[in-house]
Amino acid sequence: MAHVEIREDRCKGCGLCIRACPKKILEFSEKINLIGYHPVSCVKKEECIGCAMCARTCPDVAIEVYK
Repeated sequence: MAHVEIREDRCKGCGLCIRACPKKILEFSEKINLIGYHPVSCVKKEECIGCAMCARTCPDVAIEVYK
């Protein structure tokens, strides 16, 4: 089963991955990371199809997708 891992400590909350996700399973977290941003989190992990569009668009290399 595919799943996405987001390194919250590297995420600057730009939202590019949220827009790129075809399943719309990513959203901004309520918490604030160590660098002062609201990182992205995966809210419906079981719906991830492993397309890696989120990881490809992330300018901070904060996302890894596993199949």
